[in-house]
Amino acid sequence: MQTASTNIGERMGRSQELSDSKRGPVIGGHLGNKSIHDISWLLNIPRSTVSGIITKWKQLGTTATQPPSGRPRHMTGRGQRMLKHTVRRSHQLSAESIAKDLQT
Repeated sequence: MQTASTNIGERMGRSQELSDSKRGPVIGGHLGNKSIHDISWLLNIPRSTVSGIITKWKQLGTTATQPPSGRPRHMTGRGQRMLKHTVRRSHQLSAESIAKDLQT
């Protein structure tokens, strides 16, 4: 039997993603009519994480990580500044020549 004191170092950090090997037992415990509290205690996972996994599984039918929503931020920082500088410097150039310039 595991105790809470032996698993303190194994607790998940706030920013870590739960592995697939831990998500399966959460769903298994849910299907076995275990409470969220019991699943949390047995697997040493926060109750909010267990609840989120079960909710996601009920809504989507999967526990896999989904891609983020919204428009991706491709041009940030230095790349965006370089593009603005190139366009301002030579605003009469075609898009093809600007693209070639940025690739070099």
